Amino acid sequence: MKKILVTGGTGFLGSYILQELITQGYHVRALFRKKERPFWIDPAVLEKVEWVSGDILDIVSLEEAMEGIDNVIHAAAMVSFDPAEKKALYKINVEGTANVVNACLEKKIKRFVYISSVAALGRKEGGGQVDEKAKWEENPLQTHYARSKYKAEIEAWRGFSEGLDTVIINPSTILGYGDWTKSSCAIFKQLHDGFPWYTSGLNGFVDVKDVAKATVLLMEHPVSGERYVVNGDTWLFQQLQDKIADGFQKPRPSRKATPLLLGIAWRIERIRSLITGRKPLLTKESARVAVSKTVFDNRKLLALIPQFSYTPLEKTISEACKNYVSR
Repeated sequence: MKKILVTGGTGFLGSYILQELITQGYHVRALFRKKERPFWIDPAVLEKVEWVSGDILDIVSLEEAMEGIDNVIHAAAMVSFDPAEKKALYKINVEGTANVVNACLEKKIKRFVYISSVAALGRKEGGGQVDEKAKWEENPLQTHYARSKYKAEIEAWRGFSEGLDTVIINPSTILGYGDWTKSSCAIFKQLHDGFPWYTSGLNGFVDVKDVAKATVLLMEHPVSGERYVVNGDTWLFQQLQDKIADGFQKPRPSRKATPLLLGIAWRIERIRSLITGRKPLLTKESARVAVSKTVFDNRKLLALIPQFSYTPLEKTISEACKNYVSR
């Protein structure tokens, strides 16, 4: 059985990738910076993982972690829309990915799976449909997170051009049970705490377990030099917020956050952040995303792997809400 190294294994998606690999019987090694373990994953699963200390910004530790490894799944990344974290965002996502690619080439890794994002495909002004053929366009809707993932993809393509067997995965906004103080899981805590505002934006969403399953299936598939959108469905943000509120048996958000109100809100948050030193709950970039309308086409993956199917978002939300409440 092949030996797989996963970066970002203590993160939201990375932890579910570990779970899927262990379930499929792989020998799994996970790179970690902190001793924290993902509490939302069965401890019996985590015990089967070989944990090694390292950092994607430390090339020596990366090469050591890749000793005896067949395939690498690079899931480590930083997600932030806070302008104060812009420098770290590019360093981790772009430089870190370049380091992983270089180490894979040095250690002659057989297959490299890069977890990118639909953000790297870019959003169109005025909305519209986006698929894997999308070409990057600079416009006000492109966040620094999106730019960092786009530039990180360039590093992955460089590896492919230098002989590294590569496939790229572009998941949309990932939903599920995790640490609800971080990343996309935070929307569950907001609605649980009675967040009253909804936005008019349209976006893609997908179950975290589906992304993990798609990752392993694409790792096993012989296709190379391709990228795949992994998107369960496209919903209005309001629809998503209503379903999560219902799952917690909380009131649905009833106040519409217009672009004008969002503009005022992110400015207030910026001032509050400067005074308190705390991260802003809303930024200029996240406010723009909240009202954008983008549809991500998921047909390419379904055509490649017909046996793969997506979990209905209603089921994803219902199960996540139950887990958040019970644990």
